[in-house]
Amino acid sequence: MKKAFALVLGFVFILSLGTLASAQQPIVWKMQSTWTAADNHQVSANTFAEKVNTMSGGRLKIEVSAAGAIVPAFEVLDAVHKGILDAGHGWPGYWFGKHPACTLFSSVAGGPFGMDNMDFMAWMYLGGGLKMYNELLQNDLKMNVVVFPASGETAEPQGWFKKPIADIKTFKGLKFRAAGAASEVFKNLGMSVVILPGGEIVPALQRGVIDAGEFSDPSADMKMGFQDVAKYYYNPGVHQPTGFMEVLVNKAKWEALPADLKAIVENAAMATQGFFDCFMIHQNSQDMQTLITKHNVKIMETPREILMEVLKAWDKVAEKYVKENPTFAKIYASQKAWAERVVPYRRIAHPPYELSADYYWGALNPYKVTKAGKLPAATTAAPAKAPAKK
Repeated sequence: MKKAFALVLGFVFILSLGTLASAQQPIVWKMQSTWTAADNHQVSANTFAEKVNTMSGGRLKIEVSAAGAIVPAFEVLDAVHKGILDAGHGWPGYWFGKHPACTLFSSVAGGPFGMDNMDFMAWMYLGGGLKMYNELLQNDLKMNVVVFPASGETAEPQGWFKKPIADIKTFKGLKFRAAGAASEVFKNLGMSVVILPGGEIVPALQRGVIDAGEFSDPSADMKMGFQDVAKYYYNPGVHQPTGFMEVLVNKAKWEALPADLKAIVENAAMATQGFFDCFMIHQNSQDMQTLITKHNVKIMETPREILMEVLKAWDKVAEKYVKENPTFAKIYASQKAWAERVVPYRRIAHPPYELSADYYWGALNPYKVTKAGKLPAATTAAPAKAPAKK
């Protein structure tokens, strides 16, 4: 009897060891981004994965790959929906072709309605924006995904040009890379717009497929090699001052997580956003200097006339979609209601950024900006060369 009891205890012990080992097996997700490995946005994807791994104590591991490793960049959303990928890291504007309202979370000229990214992300978290974006993907597009913001946008420059632009007339006929609704905005201004993923823009500039283009910010653009194929960098732009990069999670994978791991994913995404916003201010200010001192890039002030025409063109694009699409109209109305309260408040309560900036730094021109209306000094740089292969 004792021998039999001992055998039973031993069997139970072995079973418990097996159960414990099984319980300790980490959950592993495959996540691919829409970015090249050299793109700064890949930092956001990698940072998010690292935070999840650390915060979960290794219980949830995310294996990150760059664009094209498993599926093409523009197929990430579909791949997450189908379960080819467990998660993805991308940008809502890439899904503009699936639904025009996706642009309201990525590239809206003027904010919209004057918002900067602080105002916009406040709307996302506190004004119902995140709920509406999930509903857009899940209900309108029938995508089996759950989405979380994982980094905010910085206001994007107008773009890179091979020749100086004097006024809005210079836009006519230019072959220009843009994405999201910005593509329609620039079409309305007379440009011939070409839509390309980030990794294809510089080669297209080099080959003459496009005359000019925009992608992201000084740091990301420099890593892509824009400075090797174009020398006139126009700042600022108003076509994309707000938005975010997203983490897309397959809905079945999400629902299978225990509550604590769900909380870790959500909070890791928010922490990544906060870090990445700081990272971009730090990195962009450094890399803008590098573009000037090492690559002889001319930093040009975008004429105010062009900025105003971009806003007017956006209003026409938005009006069209408001009339055509109820979901677009609903989200756009929510943004307007939020901005109607928040933007005027900030105009009253917050001093203009230029006030103190000009007081301390107005006499300096550390970025050697050529003011609008002035011709740039002749460049002595060597002819543009092909970007190094990455």
